[in-house]
Amino acid sequence: MSQPNRLVRGGRIDRTRTLSFTFNGQAYQGHAGDTLASALLANGVDIVNRSFKYSRPRGIVAAGAEEPNAVVQLGASEAGQVPNVRATQQALFDGLSARSTNGWPNVQRDLMGLVGKLGGQFMPPGFYYKTFMAPASLWMTYEKYIRKSAGLGRSPAEADPDIYDHLHRHCDVLVIGAGPAGLTAALAAARSGARVILCDEQEELGGSLLDSRELLDDESASEWLATVVAELSGRHNVTLLPRTTANGYHDHNFVTLHERRTEHLAETAPLANGHRQVRSRLHRVRAGRVILATGTHERPLVYAGNDVPGNLLAGAVSTYIRRYGVVPGQKLVLSTSNDHAYRAALDWQEAGREVVAIVDAREAPDGELVDQARSRGIRVVTGSAVIEAKGEKRVTAARIARVDLDRFAVAGAVEELHCDTIASSGGYSPVIHLASHTGARPTWNDEILGFEPSLVKGVSATGGARGTYALPQVLADGAETGSQAAVACGYTAASVELPRVDAIREGQACALYQVPHEKPTLRAPKQFVDLQNDVTAAGIELATREGFESIEHVKRYTAMGFGTDQGKLGNINGMAIAARCLGRTIPEVGTTVFRPNYTPVTFGAIVGRHCGELFDPERYTALHQWHVEHGAEFEDVGQWKRPWYYPQRVAGKLETMHEAVARECRAVREAVGILDASTLGKIDIQGPDAREFLGRIYTNKWEKLAVGKCRYGLMCKDDGMVTDDGVTSCLADNHFVMTTTTGGAAAILEWLELWHQTEWPELDVTFTSVTDHWATMTITGPESRKLLAELTDIDLDRDSFKFMDWREGKVAGVPARVFRISFTGELTFEINVQAHYAMHVWKALFEHGEKYGLTPYGTETMHVLRAEKGFIIVGQDTDGSVTPEDLGMQWCVGYDKPFSWIGKRALTRSDTARENRKQLVGLKPKDKAVVLEEGAQIVLDPKHPVPVPMVGHVTSSYYSPTLDSGFALAVVKGGHQKLGETVYLPMADGQVHEAEIVSPIFVDPKGERQHV
Repeated sequence: MSQPNRLVRGGRIDRTRTLSFTFNGQAYQGHAGDTLASALLANGVDIVNRSFKYSRPRGIVAAGAEEPNAVVQLGASEAGQVPNVRATQQALFDGLSARSTNGWPNVQRDLMGLVGKLGGQFMPPGFYYKTFMAPASLWMTYEKYIRKSAGLGRSPAEADPDIYDHLHRHCDVLVIGAGPAGLTAALAAARSGARVILCDEQEELGGSLLDSRELLDDESASEWLATVVAELSGRHNVTLLPRTTANGYHDHNFVTLHERRTEHLAETAPLANGHRQVRSRLHRVRAGRVILATGTHERPLVYAGNDVPGNLLAGAVSTYIRRYGVVPGQKLVLSTSNDHAYRAALDWQEAGREVVAIVDAREAPDGELVDQARSRGIRVVTGSAVIEAKGEKRVTAARIARVDLDRFAVAGAVEELHCDTIASSGGYSPVIHLASHTGARPTWNDEILGFEPSLVKGVSATGGARGTYALPQVLADGAETGSQAAVACGYTAASVELPRVDAIREGQACALYQVPHEKPTLRAPKQFVDLQNDVTAAGIELATREGFESIEHVKRYTAMGFGTDQGKLGNINGMAIAARCLGRTIPEVGTTVFRPNYTPVTFGAIVGRHCGELFDPERYTALHQWHVEHGAEFEDVGQWKRPWYYPQRVAGKLETMHEAVARECRAVREAVGILDASTLGKIDIQGPDAREFLGRIYTNKWEKLAVGKCRYGLMCKDDGMVTDDGVTSCLADNHFVMTTTTGGAAAILEWLELWHQTEWPELDVTFTSVTDHWATMTITGPESRKLLAELTDIDLDRDSFKFMDWREGKVAGVPARVFRISFTGELTFEINVQAHYAMHVWKALFEHGEKYGLTPYGTETMHVLRAEKGFIIVGQDTDGSVTPEDLGMQWCVGYDKPFSWIGKRALTRSDTARENRKQLVGLKPKDKAVVLEEGAQIVLDPKHPVPVPMVGHVTSSYYSPTLDSGFALAVVKGGHQKLGETVYLPMADGQVHEAEIVSPIFVDPKGERQHV
């Protein structure tokens, strides 16, 4: 199977690997390293789509994200359908299947093309505002066909088999774009020690270096590129993300990156080790500094027939030849306003094809590349431009003529040159889309004939993105920008040795956006400005004639820059045309607003699973390093890293979690254990009305709580459901400290402020979070009093320091508050010291505690111990539908309090008083070896026909070494009246467990141990 436009040698493709693919049902072949676009051009495919509005034949124009025409539908299977994929960004893989998004019955013979031939008459800009208005009764018919003809591609009708990821990332320097400027910027920042993320939307890093003609240190650009990429890859502080597009720049250097992980491998993500790989990822990056090394987009010239297949950007021609080994035609005419585009003609000739002529709009171009073209015998026609491309399904000729740019008129005779390809270049536009996402308006620069980005704090632009185009200056600019970014992040600048590059002398470009025609714009053949949305120069002229002067209004009236294109190729030309028609300058007209996303992002990536680090900060207690050094396994509780359990090595083998928890439980019940409880929420409450406020916010009474005393309280939402619990201690008559659950601390502080500010502003009371200020060490067990007595000056006698008292004194020589509060049912002392003293006190406790068998325990053991005592955890044993009465905690409700506390009225509703509400009970499995599953549903009759009525579920379930049995807490309908009854728990594997409903208090029902 031949590839007529493929060169025998050259490019970065792997000719030893042939890949088969189909396009519109026709089989073709390409090579590894191809894009779908380069493979189509290699196979001589001219028409890749039909235009959105006029159904005109369209071919490939560009080689990157700016491609407006080759937007295809991927997927052979229904589940694998992906719309709006740019063929220029889709890597070729074996078995790829793609179709055009428009064209019926096919892209070669599209019946809607008849509309295109008459479109100028029947579908001018804004026609949709002026037609289909009457008769109204036919609108449903109109709508059906209008919607059918609109859009680019279709969504799949079957479930997506792939998986997608969300990742949160942080870095010092984020470099967007891995061309020469981005590479040197990343290199400078990385050598300084900064954490760097370098991303680029192409398959390979390198940008313009991948098809550069220039030499770096007398070697090809690819040699220097390979060296730099190898160094960056080997640095631990650098993350390289090829195939990754920065789609949105948001406030405070928050950037979203869309990484295409496996889209270059297969239609659906392949398997690895039996598991499906991730198709794509959405990285949510927060960076210290952002460097925009996004480069430029080459502007096409606007001339009649410029949308006929065979019209390409000059830079794209060079890219296809030098990077992919593809020459997209036989005979070339180049129309340009600058020196840089001459590379396309030189590359074309070196590939063995004919350059018919270079048509330069400048009167006397004299740069090095111009001299090279002339020395090679290429005809250079000056002061002229291609005014029209001839052909219908492929360019057949170019009509050229002298042009008067000041008068915007054809100034000489027209000559027709036979060719099959026209390359054009009207200059280069810095890619300012991301910078514009912040709302900053770009500024016009007459020297580069383009807009430069306006930058907000923390962002820098480098290289082509800020109008620096010569390669030596681009490399130096990137290195300087990278060093400055690293220094701004607190690092010391490091040197970067730049390669030697000979500067190429180039002449000044001229301002040419739309090429005049012999006929007025409105009567000339269509001159396309926005190829994706079928916006013509005539359409923009008409919009200004109809009174649209704001460029934003012109955009909306004509659709210029809409959709997935976001004005990448057409916006500057469109603004220039509008400026000419309005008699203004381009900066006076201004640019439109560019919006995320820069290129389309699949919904799968947007809603993908969250992986790796979350965006929430990780919080550590003052004792975290000790836990790490002693082998703790951690679990996330809220934002905190809490020790989960401490596995020890026994007989050369590390304990399992079950073994470690059993050992820790026995230590607490038989000797003494210690828990880092610093993560508990702590809110300092002060003011003359502090007691009154507590009485309103809690269900129980607070007006008589004496200084030195503590009280447990329940907190309800206004619907009467328990929302938090904790112990609040009275430090002084108008001073209290409230403790909350670890995960609920922030929400409870917000809850207190809400009620104070909106409902009870007359109360004089203030709230301050002091969670981070105090470290809490809980020693619990029969030996805890003896241990603490060795380290404190506080009288610990049971009669002078009673349960639910607190005392102030010193522990290990450090000022401390000590509370007699128990969450285990054992004798317990909670030691609170200022956080920076925590490690000293903790180590002192272990020094003295060795003889008592002091054992650290984690949250898993804490859960077992508290559940044995029937102590609830809000959010686990409650779910927002549980009242204090449901928990059997009527003793904690002050029904006769004078002020209606939050939730009191709700508890008088018939729903909260009904007898069959789910109520907290204990479950004792009939088989002691069974540990019931948390969340398991409870039924009264397992043989009941499906659906089986559910009467409750398990909230907490553990194995207890104290009971030598599994046990559980559960909520069961009418459970308080069902003690002693048997219930059943059907499991997914068909087993049915039996359990007896018992009291939720399994250990020490009278509470004698905590009072000793």
